[in-house]
Amino acid sequence: MTAKTKNWSSAPLPFQGQKRNFASAYREVLKLYPECTTIVDLFGGSGLLARISKDERPDARVIFNDFDNFADRVRNIPNTNRLLHAFREVVAGLKRHSLIPKEKKEAIISILEKETGFVDFVSISSSLLFSMKYETSLEGLKKQTFYNNVRLNDYSPADGYLDGIEVVKGDYKEIFERFKNEKNVLWLVDPPYLSTDCTTYNNLYWKLGDYLDVLRVLQGTSYVYFTSNKSSIVELCEWLGDGRVTANPFIGAEKITVKENMNYNTSYLDIMMYKRKEIV
Repeated sequence: MTAKTKNWSSAPLPFQGQKRNFASAYREVLKLYPECTTIVDLFGGSGLLARISKDERPDARVIFNDFDNFADRVRNIPNTNRLLHAFREVVAGLKRHSLIPKEKKEAIISILEKETGFVDFVSISSSLLFSMKYETSLEGLKKQTFYNNVRLNDYSPADGYLDGIEVVKGDYKEIFERFKNEKNVLWLVDPPYLSTDCTTYNNLYWKLGDYLDVLRVLQGTSYVYFTSNKSSIVELCEWLGDGRVTANPFIGAEKITVKENMNYNTSYLDIMMYKRKEIV
């Protein structure tokens, strides 16, 4: 089976939050939308949902919003493999998953500093950091402790992974406006999850309002929406649907924030809201 006819069930490269565990279920869900002629993946991520969409519905126009530059990562798999070869030479003899000593870490950093081509830091960091931890820049990588998780095999070529798919790039709101008047659109809506680490996404910080704004896409449309029980979005919408609050209770309230540091590179804001009831 060649890459161009491969039935993809996972992305060819690491990506935080790729939907490989939904691949089979999503194929079945697509059968419920036979009338859809355009499928728009608003938060394209790894492109896996777009790829499955085109494989299952070759008749449909499939749009992939490559906001996180996954297409560039796919095109540069040969360069990523070349760097991994160099890393393997540096860590030769070290026990798998063991701490990489300082001098060997510096050797790896030196290789990356001298690299003049494209560097896929997400794939690279998955071979150097603790499980499920990623960095998106050399500066971020330098701050981390390295472990010998260097991939033993090259990444397979992904020729044809985006064949037949229209690749666009932009804020999801812009993409929605561009295609909302198309006939029979199915929207794939997979935003970064609320209360979940979003390290590898270009849009690193989403406020609650940003997550709620996404729900406007779901009004009066055909959609497939992804979330998690960490976000409580579904519960919140059910609560609002019961009409328990008819106006924003924080209008007119004052806000004080205090920055709290969790560790050397992670912090959050504690918020105190206060409002005095008007006396009449």
